[in-house]
Formats: sequence, structure tokens, C-alpha cells
Amino acid sequence: MASGRAERWFRSLRFRLTFWNAAVLLLVTVATLFGLRQALQWTMLRELDRFLADDVREVGLLLQAHYPNRAQLVAELNLKARSRRNEGWFVQVYLPDGRLYLANGVGETAPSSPPRPARAKYSVDGLRVVESPVTAGTATGLITRVGADTREIMQDVNRLTRLLMAAGAGVLVAAPLVGYWLAGRAIRPLSAILETTARLNPDALAERLPLSGAGDELDRLSTTINGFLDRLADHLARQREFVANAAHELRSPLAALRGNVEVALQRPRTQEEYRELLGDLADECEALGTLVNQLLLLAETDAGQFRPSAEPVRLDLLTQRCVEMFAGVAEQKGVNLQAEPLAETNVHGPTSRLRQVVLNLLDNAVKFTPSGGHVRVQVQPASPWVELDVSDDGPGIAADHLPHIFDRFFRADRARSREGPVTGNGLGLCICRAIVSAHGGTIHVDSAPGKGTRVRVGLPQFVAVVTPRLPTSEAGLAAR
Repeated sequence: MASGRAERWFRSLRFRLTFWNAAVLLLVTVATLFGLRQALQWTMLRELDRFLADDVREVGLLLQAHYPNRAQLVAELNLKARSRRNEGWFVQVYLPDGRLYLANGVGETAPSSPPRPARAKYSVDGLRVVESPVTAGTATGLITRVGADTREIMQDVNRLTRLLMAAGAGVLVAAPLVGYWLAGRAIRPLSAILETTARLNPDALAERLPLSGAGDELDRLSTTINGFLDRLADHLARQREFVANAAHELRSPLAALRGNVEVALQRPRTQEEYRELLGDLADECEALGTLVNQLLLLAETDAGQFRPSAEPVRLDLLTQRCVEMFAGVAEQKGVNLQAEPLAETNVHGPTSRLRQVVLNLLDNAVKFTPSGGHVRVQVQPASPWVELDVSDDGPGIAADHLPHIFDRFFRADRARSREGPVTGNGLGLCICRAIVSAHGGTIHVDSAPGKGTRVRVGLPQFVAVVTPRLPTSEAGLAAR
């Protein structure tokens, strides 16, 4: 169990954040401290080079003034060497052929190698050396070598190195601890998100993730998840309402079927009475089948399984046939059903679904229009769309009902009072929107109490996919 907890800790986000934070910080610290040490060493050697270069120029002037007076040169150089003895200073003068002419200073530490052919600055055996030829006077061609011990410089550098290593050790200890604390603070909102999410379930989606108010990525994540939970809660609520309404709508025809059967079984009846009861049963079965088909269609569109077909459909002819089908009903009710000249238009099928849209819209318009009213139907192209417009002179729809007219099982019959009994299951406009949306179209309803209702449907025009034909020779090769 302990090993399992240790494994989970090593795999935790907090440990990984701590590890990478400490690793990066240590890497940067080591690189910075090493760079600081090297920069200090370079600066001190650069400063020593500047002093040695001045000494080379000074010795060169002495050579120009006193060469070949060796005794005078030795005296002058001894004087300078005594003032720089603590620095391990020395000077060597070489003849043009590379033989040593004279030497002074800390001779036992001076390099014994011959001078280099050009001006040079280099380190050898703990010494810093500057060489330069004399280019003027009687000493022209002589080579001057001046150097000094670098042990004091290296001692200073080593002292600094020890201090930097102590600082690095402090960072090595402090970085993981501080990183672990910072990582804990950083993932604290994430832990709250995980705890809240773990408490959520489909039956209790009221709780939402907390926001820190910092406006950072975690707040954005919480906002995104809260938005998703809002949409999920709304979807589940609509699904529950849909199931409850569907059960209610199915209960009514089933109850009617059962009632008719029970009435038929109460006593012997005549053939005419049985025929009438069976006719009622057939009507109820037809209503039940229609409702089930509508529910299946909505489920199909919700699952994204409904797709427009590639076949073109003449929407103007389809609409004209639907108007002719409702002509008798409209005439019987005293409603003037008018189909304005319909322009030739093609949209994507299938025909059965588009007919369902037109019939639903005409049924609503005729149903809610009082006697003496008018229903007007129009189809016209509006590239790249085809517009179907159905308007009526009915009582209109109340403003508070308009946002809900596409909801499943919603009925605005009270808002659109009309003569005759209330019929329909409240799925007509919902099905229309589902079919139109699956075609990539739009549907809008404009209505106001006492001013009638206008439904506008926009569908994409049919676009035929043209397959390029191969030349005869290429077609023959392809067939082979």
C-alpha cells in the first residue's frame, strides 16, 4: 500500500511540476554561477594583461634607451622587479635568433621556452605572459617577455567558486521545497475542480465549479466546464420532459384502444356496432403510429443520422400538390387558400420529408385561420437559397409563446384561439425545424396577436455534382 501511495505521488501533477521547476531552476542557477565565475576570471586576467602590456612597453623603452648597455638595463630592471616581487613578476629579453639576452625577476618560475614569433598573450604553468618585439631604436628585433604569477587571481576565483557552490547548494535545497509549495498553490483550484466534478451525477447537476477570480487558464477551464454542465443539464431536462410528454401522448391513444376493447367485450353487439368499434380502433392505431413515427424521426435527427439525399426535388411542384390536397379542407372551413405563382426551384430531397414540412405548415395555417380568412403560399428562389413562405390571417401567437413554438409537445392553442376542438400533439413545428436544419436550412416564425402568422423556410438550392467525362481513348484505357 505504501508503494502504491508513493507511485501515485511520483505520478502526480504536483510532483511533476515540482521536479521540472526545480530541474530548470537548478540548471539556470548552475549555468549562471558558472558564467559568473568564468566572467570574473576573464575580467581579472584581462586586467592583468593590461598591466603586463604596459610593462612590455616600458621595458621596450628601456631597451631603446640603454641597449646594448647591459649593466644599465640590469640595474633598471632589478629596480622594477623589486617593486613587483610579491606579484611573481619577471622579465626576459631575447635576441632575434631566439637566445636569451637577459632575465630578471622571479627567474625560477619564468618559462624557459623560446618566445613566439608574434605578439602573444597566454598562460603557462600558472603564469600569465605577454610577449612583444621591439620595433624602434638600436634594440629593434629584440623580443620582450613580461609575466606575472596568477596564483592570487586563481585564489580569488576559487574563493568565489566556493561561495557560488554554497549558494548553489542552498538553491538545491530550497528549489524543491519552494517549488512543491508553489505547485500546491497552483493546483489547488484544480483539486477543487476535481472534487466538485467527482460529486456531480446526472441526477444532481446544480453544483458548479468555483472560480478564483484570477481570470487565468484554470478559471477559463472552470467556465468552460460550467458552460458544458449548463448545456448538459438543459439537455437532460429537455430529455426528461420529452420522455414524460411522449409517455403522456402515448398513454392517451393506448387508453382509448383499451377503452374501446373493454366496451366491445361488455356485451354481445351487432355487426354494425363491431364495425364502428373496429373503425375507432383503426383510427387510434393510425394516430398512435403517426406519433411513433414522429418520435422516431426526431430521434433520427437528434442522432445526426438523417441526411439530405442527392436527388433534386421540385419544391414548387411539391408545394402545389400539397396546396391541392388542402384545398378541400380549406374550402369546407371557409378559408381562402392561395398559392401565388410558384417559381421553378430545385432543392435536395428526400421528397417525403420535404412534403412533411409543407403539409405541417399548411395544416397549422388552415387550422388556426378563422372562416373568411386567407392563407397565402409562395415559393421563390433567392440564390443560393429557395424560400418557402406560408402566411395566414389567424389570431397570431403571443410574444411569450414565440420562443417555445419549436419545443417538443408545446402547444400554443390557448394563444391562437380558434373554432373547433384542439388537435395535434405539438410536434409539427419541431419536426419541421429538425428536417430543415438537417438540410442546412433555416426556419423563422413572425407573429403577433391579431396580426396573423408568417413562417419562412430557407433551403439551399440543389447543386448537381458534375463528373468530368474522359475522352474516348482514355475511357477505353480506364475500362481495360
